[in-house]
Formats: sequence, structure tokens, C-alpha cells
Amino acid sequence: MKTMKCVGFALAVLGIAITTTGCERHSNKEVYYLVGVNMALPYWQTGAKGFNQAAAHYKVTAKVVGPENYDPQAELAELQKAVAAKPAGILVTVADESVVGPGIDAAIAAGIPVVTIDSDAKGSKRLFFIGTNNLDAGRLGGHRVVEQLGGAGNVVFFTIAGQPNMEERLKGFKDVLETRPNIHIVDVIDIKSDARAAFDKTQELMALTGPKKINAFVCLESASGKMVSDAIKRTNATDRVLIAWDVNQDTLDGIKGGTINATVAQKPFTMGYVGLRMLDQIFHDPPASLSKDWSQDAFSPLPDFVDTGTSLVDKRNVDAYIESAQAHQ
Repeated sequence: MKTMKCVGFALAVLGIAITTTGCERHSNKEVYYLVGVNMALPYWQTGAKGFNQAAAHYKVTAKVVGPENYDPQAELAELQKAVAAKPAGILVTVADESVVGPGIDAAIAAGIPVVTIDSDAKGSKRLFFIGTNNLDAGRLGGHRVVEQLGGAGNVVFFTIAGQPNMEERLKGFKDVLETRPNIHIVDVIDIKSDARAAFDKTQELMALTGPKKINAFVCLESASGKMVSDAIKRTNATDRVLIAWDVNQDTLDGIKGGTINATVAQKPFTMGYVGLRMLDQIFHDPPASLSKDWSQDAFSPLPDFVDTGTSLVDKRNVDAYIESAQAHQ
């Protein structure tokens, strides 16, 4: 008779229950990585919290790595270290696809499942993407700008050039604003991941008057909202529209205080939490091939995109977001 390594049964009639811990699906020897950039930002601290909470639930090991600043090359180095450790799976947010994409492909070639979150690398061999529909999120923000400007005015954007998610957000805004001939995009400013650059540039732009006056500022990333708000406040101006991104506490405080008109909320906690859960599923029930392009298969066991959702936060609903943030501190 073959020995059964995992046995678990109950003798209900006798009232005897026999169980074994050896049958557990998970182990802390299973290691999952979250690799990113700007990991010191509150946004990514929230994402890491979701990732770690899922790991605790499954009793597996989570490792969060990546530079605290925006450094795609440093992110690639951390990704390569993770691949060398032969983990059960990797979540990665892509700072620059031209830099990080080859590292993703190398991981897949090594038999390690890779899923992108927040910022995608569509040209890579990643299995699928979890995060915001950034194009739709940009359109959501674009409609807010149109509403607040009354269909006319000058707009400036702050972004990080080359980051795929922000490029999609910008395109979403443009899709909406370009239908309004009296709204003009004056400039798209690359802050190079330095929020202080947004502050300095806003101070400079606030001096413009007449036809050159900037009526609305839009931040496509989470760190610059407060900086732009502070620069506007220094001029005592109350007639400018500021659209921020994400729900950092200082952004929510700005909405509550009236210095930020609205922000587009994403769900980094959900990205991290769902990301680890899906990697775990792939590890235990792998698809027939990691290298196959499952997006071209109508019978794929994997999704191509998991939309974690977005919403617009303004004075009408900001209290609910503040309460939720406090409950999860």
C-alpha cells in the first residue's frame, strides 16, 4: 500500500477528528517579492501593507524591495536579485519599460511568475496587469477640469516622463480636453520625481496674468499635490483649480481645507493584496506555460487586466476616505 503523505479525515460517528498540519497548502518557505521604485512614498507603503497582509493570511513570506527614489536602473537591479533568489512569484511596478521589461522577460524564462501592478509593461512577457485603468482615470479627471473651468482656460500638468501609467493618464486627460477648443494645455512638466520642482514651477507660473494666466494645475502622481497647493496658497489666490492624484493624508487634508479641488483615488492596498493572492494561485496551480501569450487565447486561465478601480474624491466624500485611512493606520 502506498503511503499517503497528507491525510485528514473525521470519524463523525465516533466523534473523533484526526487532522495533520502537514497537509497545509502554504509554507513560509514560499517567498513572494514586490519590486518597485519610490518605495518611501505613502502610496507604496500602502501597497506594501496590502501585500504583507495577504502574505500573513496565507502564512507565506513577503519581501518588499526597491529604491526609495525614482531610479529604474536600481529597480532593475533589485528585480534581478529577486529572480536570482528563485521566489514563488514577483509583483513589479514598471518605472521604465525599456529598462525593467528585459528583467521581467528573464524572470519568466527562469520559470518565475511575474505580474505587473500599478504601472504596466505591455511589451514584456508578464502574465497580466493588476491596477488602475489609467486611461479612464485620466478621462475622469479631465471631465472634472472641464466642469470646474466652465469649458475655458489654461492647464498645466506635472508628471514623471517615461512612466507608462502617467503617460496613459495624460492621454486620458487629453482625450477629454481636446474636445474643448477653449481649454489649452500650456505645458506638461517633468518633475523627475522631485515634488519640490512642482512647487518651484507653480510659483513661477502663478505670476502669469492675462491670456497667459494658468487656470488649472493637474498632478499625475501622488507626491506633488501638496507642493502645488502650498505654492498656490502663498499667492493667496482662490481662483485656481488643482486636481491631485491619490489619497495621501496631506491631499485629503487639502481637499478638506479647500486648497485642492479633487483627487483621483487609486487602490494600492488592493493591488498589493490581490497581487500576492493571484501569484499564490499561479504558484500552486500554474498554467500550462508561463511564456505563452495568454492574451491571445480565448480560453486563457489568466486575465489580461485586473482593474482595481478608481474614484473621484472631493468635498462631498472626502470624510469617508479620511475615516478609512484612520481605521487602517
